[in-house]
Amino acid sequence: MTIKKVIALLLAAPLLLAGCATGPAISVNQDPDADFTAYRTYGFASDLGTDRGGYSTLVTGYFKDAIDRQMQSRGYVPANADPDLLVNFFTRVENRTDVVSRPSPSMGYGYYGYRYGLYGAWPMYDNEVSTVHYQMGTANVDIVDAGRKQLIWEGVAQGRLGNRIQENPAAVIDEVIAEIFSRYPVDPPATQPAAE
Repeated sequence: MTIKKVIALLLAAPLLLAGCATGPAISVNQDPDADFTAYRTYGFASDLGTDRGGYSTLVTGYFKDAIDRQMQSRGYVPANADPDLLVNFFTRVENRTDVVSRPSPSMGYGYYGYRYGLYGAWPMYDNEVSTVHYQMGTANVDIVDAGRKQLIWEGVAQGRLGNRIQENPAAVIDEVIAEIFSRYPVDPPATQPAAE
């Protein structure tokens, strides 16, 4: 394999690894004493974290629809009055900057490139440095024991935002909420095979 091919593979490795990312990082925290099977009904908090200026946003509707699907698939029933559980959710977007250093394509070709193999470049010329600006999104789902006014479960998803969230926010939010609830302590009942 030529030196050019080796350098090309080294430069492509970070891109290949980034392409393997499967989704947001998920973390959960829960009250170890809560009996999640004892709750039957749920409702949404009166002041949801994604509402603003006294009105409900489109994002709020997407979150509510996705959470409804997850809660009902686990046997919880929506209730407008006196639910056992209250659900709230929040989002945050942060602008981030990463400085990335990688080997220069001219590394190993000599200081001027045409002196291939005679000697390496000066250390200050060994690497290319680039700055990457991106947005990191965080979504929190809180499940609260309504009677005790106590948080009993929190699911958090954090990941880099791309164009897809702007193109189809409802679908992306549904996927993220499904990933968060994959760590919820109550699983949906197993589906029975269809009778023949």
